[in-house]
Amino acid sequence: MPDVHEHILPDGSKIIHAHTHSHTQTKQVKKRLNTIIGHLEGVVNMVEEGRDCSEVLVQLSAVSSSIRKLKSLILKDHIEHCVVDAVQQGDTETLVKLNAALDKFIE
Repeated sequence: MPDVHEHILPDGSKIIHAHTHSHTQTKQVKKRLNTIIGHLEGVVNMVEEGRDCSEVLVQLSAVSSSIRKLKSLILKDHIEHCVVDAVQQGDTETLVKLNAALDKFIE
């Protein structure tokens, strides 16, 4: 579904356009999310079973690594498609949102 944006240009005029988010990595993102969910379910089981804390920490490290890789995949896809399209359309709001997301990304 297109995301409708309204932009005010430097001269004060307004433009409205629909921006579709054409993600090319959706299948890969879903696959990675399902893997992360499986890892987290494994951590829950490990905790319920009273497994050694070091084993739980190793599993949590794998989850953190998977999430970091997923964040990178989504960011690259966003830049290559959504941001490129937004720049071509004069959509500065998308760049503002990207900067806010990057602030969270690098925390």
